[in-house]
Amino acid sequence: MKEQDFQGKLDDLLKQIDTLPEGERERLQQLADETKERHIRMRNTVSQLQESLDYLRLSVKYLVFDLEATRRENQYLRKMIRHASDGELNEGAD
Repeated sequence: MKEQDFQGKLDDLLKQIDTLPEGERERLQQLADETKERHIRMRNTVSQLQESLDYLRLSVKYLVFDLEATRRENQYLRKMIRHASDGELNEGAD
């Protein structure tokens, strides 16, 4: 349900509750208020979850970038070591 739909239905409910006799109105009014508060808390929790997921996605992207850079550096260093040891073998043959 969309936020506007929920707010509209809740407002309609509150209007209907206001038309009830005093004895019935108080308890239903309290339940409607609790429902509204729970909805606000749930919306905030979902928002915080979304922010956490966005942060997690960004962190994973950085980790993947770092991993790829480390792999490239390792390949480069291995190549340097191979060339250095090939040079030592060639010098020893002279």
